[in-house]
Amino acid sequence: VQLQASGGGLVQAGDSLRLSCVASGGTFSSFRMGWFRQSPGKEREFVAAIDRGTGATYYADSVKGRFTISRDNAKNTLYLQMNSLRPEDTTVYYCVASSRIILSSIRGPTNWHYWGQGTLVTVSS
Repeated sequence: VQLQASGGGLVQAGDSLRLSCVASGGTFSSFRMGWFRQSPGKEREFVAAIDRGTGATYYADSVKGRFTISRDNAKNTLYLQMNSLRPEDTTVYYCVASSRIILSSIRGPTNWHYWGQGTLVTVSS
């Protein structure tokens, strides 16, 4: 499975941005999908995840109420709508996928099987 993330860029605090992640080489609808982020020298941080069947969503406390994860199975695409962006949201964002990860493990980066290349989001104050 290949994941191609895009949509990053430079915005001001309070602005919005939407990330996209196109998946290929697998059955998109069978994968639980998610987003992580990582800054230099720091561990990868869970951002959000979405179930394959129910579409149930899960968020890190730091982004809850500001970010929305969604998916379009017909387009093999995962989205992350980011509103009310803050300077501390500045980092590289990665999309992830797994057909086998269990719900209790979604916040652990090593539990995901496929990773995209990352897209940089920069929020200026």
